[in-house]
This record gives sequence, structure tokens and C-alpha cells, in this order.
Amino acid sequence: MKDLKSLSKLFSDQKLLTQALTHRSWVNENPNIRGSNERLEFLGDAILEFLVSKEIYSRYPDKEEGFLTALRANLVNTQNLAEIAKNLNVGSKLYLSKGEEEGGGRDNPSLLADTVEALIGAVYLDKDLDHALEFLTTHLFSQITEKAEGNLKDPKSSLQELIQSKGQPAPRYIVVEESGPDHAKHFVVEVSVQNKGVAKGEGRNKSEAEQEAASAALNSLL
Repeated sequence: MKDLKSLSKLFSDQKLLTQALTHRSWVNENPNIRGSNERLEFLGDAILEFLVSKEIYSRYPDKEEGFLTALRANLVNTQNLAEIAKNLNVGSKLYLSKGEEEGGGRDNPSLLADTVEALIGAVYLDKDLDHALEFLTTHLFSQITEKAEGNLKDPKSSLQELIQSKGQPAPRYIVVEESGPDHAKHFVVEVSVQNKGVAKGEGRNKSEAEQEAASAALNSLL
């Protein structure tokens, strides 16, 4: 399962794979054909969190809950999942509306991350938990050691420390865009330092978007 083509060959039910790649914008333009990938994303998110939690719990028997929580957050964030999607060339296979595509949907990190979760849910339904574990072992678990040995502070904490070390007031986070239905919101947040916008981040909730904005700000400031 090193690319989307090999992943496709695994599926007994190709309709599940197609649904996992179907964004809600395509469904809005093509009603009464099939559902979006949102339900699969919901399932895949839970499976992802469980399997990652189990893996790092087993690998680090002497670490406390705080370490494990921070490590998991560093593994399952939008940036990491979007990178998996890019490696699989998921963006080129997505079913998107014309507007979403023209707006850069095929390269949108949040959208790509959601799709990876939907793919995990689809693999589980089509096969079993072992195959979902195989997918994560191939595409995610190789990062665990590097992440565990790195800085596990979340980006917001790291950015605040950096800014305040310069004698400046704490960064501010402003929601600049909110879209989507209640069960599948999409947020864009801008982080501001000394009343100047530094970077933006996207996510499925405000907290995730803030962390992504902080991560982008750190990349630009360091």
C-alpha cells in the first residue's frame, strides 16, 4: 500500500474507495449519486487515534500520559496527514466541485488530511483493523522515533515562548474564515504578533487551525 494504485488493488469494494475520495462539494454538484467521505472520515479519525495511541503506548512503556499525548498530536496533525496524501498522490484522484478545484482544493492540507482519515475508515470497513494498521505502519509509524526525540511542545506553546522571549506580548489568534455545515466545519485562523498578521492555518476546529497557524509562524520566524 505504498501508493494509491496499490491501495486501490486491495479493495474488494471499489465503491468504498471512491466514496473515500469524494468531497462534499462534488456531492453538492452531483446529487443523488453517492455520499461524501465525511462519514468515513469520522470513522477513520477514531481508528487513527486508537492505533497510534496503542502503538506509542507499547513503544514507550515508561513514558507518562503527557508525553504520549504530545507525541500523538505531533503524529496525527493536519500537516503530517496531508503529507501522506501527497505521497499517495491523493489530490489528483479527488472528486471535487469545479469551485473547490479552482480554489486549490487538490493541494489543500486540511482537505487532504480529511481524505486520509476517510481512506483509513474505508480500509477498515473493506478489510479489517489489521489492514488499517498496515496502512499506518507503512505511511506514519516510521516517524515515531524522530518525533519522540524532537521537540514535543505544541506549536502554540513554542511560538508563545519565542515571542515572549523577545519581550513582546503573546500572539493573538483571529478566525478569518469559517465555512461548512455544523458537523464538518472548516476554519481559517490568522496569528498576529504585535498587531501584525504573521501566518494563517486551517483546520476542522479552531484549536487545530490555531496550531497550524502557529506552526506556519514558527517556520517563518525561525
